[in-house]
Amino acid sequence: MKEFLKMTLATVVGLLLFGAISSVLLLGSLGALMALGSAPTTLKPNSVLELELNGMLVERDQNDVTAMLSAIDDSQLQRGLDALLSAIDRATTNDNIKGIYLNVGALVASPASISEIRHALQMFKESGKFIVAYADNFGNGTYALATVADKVVLNPHGMLGLNGLSMSSIFCKEALDNLGIEMQVFKVGTFKSAVEPYTGMQMSDANRLQMSELSNSIWQTLLDDMAAGRHVDKAQFDQFANAGDFFADPSVAQQRRLVDTLAYRSDMKQIIRQFVGDDYHTIDLKAMTNLPDDTPYSVDKIAVVYAVGQIDGGSTDDMDSEAITQTLVDLADDDAVKAVVLRVNSPGGSAYGSEQMWHATQLVKAQKPIIVSMGDYAASGGYYMSCAADTIVAQPTTITGSIGIFGMLPNIEKLTDKIGVAVDGVKTNDFADFGMPTRPVTAAERALFQQNIERGYELFVRRCADGRHTTTDAIKQIAEGRVWTGSQAKALGLVDVLGGLDTAIDIAADKANLTQYNIKEYPAKRDLFDELLDELSQVSTTHALRQALGSYAVYAKTLQQAMALRGQQAIMPFNIVCE
Repeated sequence: MKEFLKMTLATVVGLLLFGAISSVLLLGSLGALMALGSAPTTLKPNSVLELELNGMLVERDQNDVTAMLSAIDDSQLQRGLDALLSAIDRATTNDNIKGIYLNVGALVASPASISEIRHALQMFKESGKFIVAYADNFGNGTYALATVADKVVLNPHGMLGLNGLSMSSIFCKEALDNLGIEMQVFKVGTFKSAVEPYTGMQMSDANRLQMSELSNSIWQTLLDDMAAGRHVDKAQFDQFANAGDFFADPSVAQQRRLVDTLAYRSDMKQIIRQFVGDDYHTIDLKAMTNLPDDTPYSVDKIAVVYAVGQIDGGSTDDMDSEAITQTLVDLADDDAVKAVVLRVNSPGGSAYGSEQMWHATQLVKAQKPIIVSMGDYAASGGYYMSCAADTIVAQPTTITGSIGIFGMLPNIEKLTDKIGVAVDGVKTNDFADFGMPTRPVTAAERALFQQNIERGYELFVRRCADGRHTTTDAIKQIAEGRVWTGSQAKALGLVDVLGGLDTAIDIAADKANLTQYNIKEYPAKRDLFDELLDELSQVSTTHALRQALGSYAVYAKTLQQAMALRGQQAIMPFNIVCE
């Protein structure tokens, strides 16, 4: 026993020492990376900006955390849309930058973000500079980006993965039934399909209709961009996809003028030299970001408030409605801020939180212009908080609308019966134990909750009608929880202008009569150490789910999100990405 205890103690001490040494090495590495990341960049003449387009595209770049974590786990690699747009914009006005090399990998991005980057690249090209694009394999989204280039290069043994768009939902009612869990649903809106994964095993006819029209609208926008970039009839792209030619030899894509050249990645230096000469330099995204900011100081500010993620979803990636509300209230009284741009990228969430942010936009609007810039999504609660703005700007492929309300209450009575658990108690009033998950709701409770949902819907519709200067009847004709693309929403009067964040900032400056101003972003980006801890926690959780459940991990996340919903919800049921 004594020897066992000695060995155990030695093992514990060894583990503690290893942990301490590892921590020191990790902190040292982080310090070195932070110092490296903050080093100012000196830009040489005749330079080419190389943009690596891979990883998951997110709204904002968060310090250097994701770059650090990607060295450990490639699946954690993220690219900030804000960093990409800023780099392209600065490259456009910098005389030392002669061109951009799009080094395309596996970039996961929503169509609206693809449009935003493509517009920035178009502005760069119109300044008289060149763009070349290379990929081993193009996807729908990355190819749409690449078509703005002067030369599109595909690996001789690669793939032009142009195969169209598809949309699908995960349905888990049978899984819930097997567990003994019933999701009791209350909603308003024929098209409000966020509850369908928990109540059936296939799409409703209404949801199938809206998703079909949505995907076709997005695809047509992508086709228009591709056709304009490649100067070919857009019917060719559909023919390519429908014939399955993405599996054909890459020479087929070249023959149809969908790409210019077949070459290896190692050949790209020689191709770039055709545009810029033999003696050129390259600069990457990080170095471009670290160039000194030569924007002249101005006391006048335009505030850009990022409202990103599910509203009050509870995750570090979700939107904190209380924080956004307080930020807007503070900006309303800030005399240095002459206008506010609210950048909304959210599928919705808490109806209560949406109402609080809507009220805060009203306070801003009473003092100064407030413009909404819609990103990938500004649906349901995301549209709720946007509808009162002076001007709403969206990309043609932004997902918006989804004006509807729902609520869900889980009933795990059958589950507790299965595992031999009973719940009993007393109450002072009829509804004192309303919402208890161990029993179904009564008829009286169901009626009360449904009334509450309908009241929330009427308020949502009224907010939209007031903000869009129309009637509640007019809003109801296009509401019912139905989602629209930005181009469809503009035709319906839910959106004013098609464009990106830069368009919204220009409108804000014009409304505030500003010719010189500085941009100030809110909220401030999170502290590096706090961000690292959160990211490591998410990495470990994701890894543990994958190890335990494999491909079924996504179902666990869906169920977890459903169980976390509280109160009225104004949320869109699906995400859309181009890969």
